[in-house]
Amino acid sequence: MRKHKKTARKAPARVPLATKLRPSRATGRSTFEGLLSTAGALLSEVGFEGLSTNLICKRAGMTPPALYRYFPNKYAVLQELGRRLMKAQDDAVYEWMEDGGLEPRQLRASVESNRRLQARVNSITRAFPGGIWILRALRAVPILHAVRIASRDEVARRLVKALRPRYPTLPPKRLLSATRLSTELMYAATEMAMQTPSQEAQINEEVCWMVCLYYRELEER
Repeated sequence: MRKHKKTARKAPARVPLATKLRPSRATGRSTFEGLLSTAGALLSEVGFEGLSTNLICKRAGMTPPALYRYFPNKYAVLQELGRRLMKAQDDAVYEWMEDGGLEPRQLRASVESNRRLQARVNSITRAFPGGIWILRALRAVPILHAVRIASRDEVARRLVKALRPRYPTLPPKRLLSATRLSTELMYAATEMAMQTPSQEAQINEEVCWMVCLYYRELEER
């Protein structure tokens, strides 16, 4: 009986995600931004699974070499879009913090302050080309998870720094866990609101009560 020689299965090649080139000239920037805006618009039509570099080029009226000069594949395009959307969302949170969003106030006033922030983040996401599909891609595609995680962790760390004086006896790791949980909850509510826009106001109200009551209890404990 002939024996078959076993061969080790090679691990799949790593997908490159880094943007190859960031243009400095006006013409290059126009091409770069045009490719991204086209990709975002296409996501709303075909989803991230239906998106392809050829489809982006065809819709943008460009040749594939124009795209490959900047991006090695569609996942690199999605990563760039994801980073931009995350930054726009996170910047809204940081501005809210700087404007006194975390200042101690009555419970209902805190809920209302958080509700305004949530509505703004939702608005930013809705206005971003392909926003909901970018959020879905960052969750569904494993090689893109790091984009969302890095963004949310940075928000959580900044919240810890801002909230530390209010919880002086709370262990740092526990406060970080609290800010990470609340951050994920708020951003998950944004995704939920994008999927069911008719319920957005109710979703915003409920998630803000959850978060504010949670931190009120955390403060008392």
